[in-house]
Amino acid sequence: MRRATHTWVVQTPATVLLDNAGITYELHRYEHDPAATSFGMEAAEVLGLEPDVVFKTLMARLDGDRGELVVAIVPVAEMLDLKALARAAGAKRAAMADLVDAERATGYVAGGISPFGQKKQHRTFLDETAEICVRIYVSGGQRGLDISLDPNDLIRVLEAGVAPLATQR
Repeated sequence: MRRATHTWVVQTPATVLLDNAGITYELHRYEHDPAATSFGMEAAEVLGLEPDVVFKTLMARLDGDRGELVVAIVPVAEMLDLKALARAAGAKRAAMADLVDAERATGYVAGGISPFGQKKQHRTFLDETAEICVRIYVSGGQRGLDISLDPNDLIRVLEAGVAPLATQR
């Protein structure tokens, strides 16, 4: 049963995963501006949301060029603290993954990388501020498509670790 609240149907690997897991969510489509450089901030502005409830999905590599890829989810107005991510993951260090590696590993394009329905489920870490939100917004797997859901559902379905990951810009 589809849990989107809109009359149009959008199916991405993210929505398929959520549907199969029985997670209640809402889809929010907006007109993506190709000139936008901050996809998450664009979503917050166009959808009329506070940036602290809209989260971006980032890929990082642990412990060097051949290290494990992990997912970090932080508020769009904040930056990922790579040292904090490394601590949360039990690694010595973390670095942002190359864009090509992130797209290849997830099956999504930059600006549309969802934490859900990636080619392979990667270890996932969510910034602790999500736990004070009733609902959070993350990419739905396409530019111009966000999913809102209870952060506890995200934690449960992705088996995500929760840690202080964000730092001020």
